[in-house]
Amino acid sequence: MSAPPALAEPRAQLLLRALADPIRLRVIEALADGERCVCELTASLELAQSRLSFHLRVMREAGLISGRQQGRWMYYRLEPDALPLLRDWLASLASRCSTPSAQLRAAVGAGTADTPCGPPPAAALAPAGVAVRSGAGRGADRPSADRARRGKAPG
Repeated sequence: MSAPPALAEPRAQLLLRALADPIRLRVIEALADGERCVCELTASLELAQSRLSFHLRVMREAGLISGRQQGRWMYYRLEPDALPLLRDWLASLASRCSTPSAQLRAAVGAGTADTPCGPPPAAALAPAGVAVRSGAGRGADRPSADRARRGKAPG
């Protein structure tokens, strides 16, 4: 099985921008059942022809749909490769972000991992066998002698 074709960043931007509009999503849904005439789309989506034409142009330029003219009417259909290409690209991103990189695996193994979100949790840095207290419930785990020293009765 061959790897899915790479989706270049400009094409990904075009596809995502074209899908980011609610009207265009409705057009995609309408075309999912097959080719439709512009007159059918304007009626079923309750849009003015000029407004629909703008959205169809954006989608056509992104490569999401294609059109053909028959007589006076334009018929549009989904481009069969556009959505699978986007799906495969998103799946590739998802698999890359859920699989640790070799650098991260090596750093974790060496105990030096710092993530972009900050240093590792204190428990990961503590020597083996040393308990690390969490900040939650401060005071609840202090011995009653500490409370007594501050002038408070235990409990």
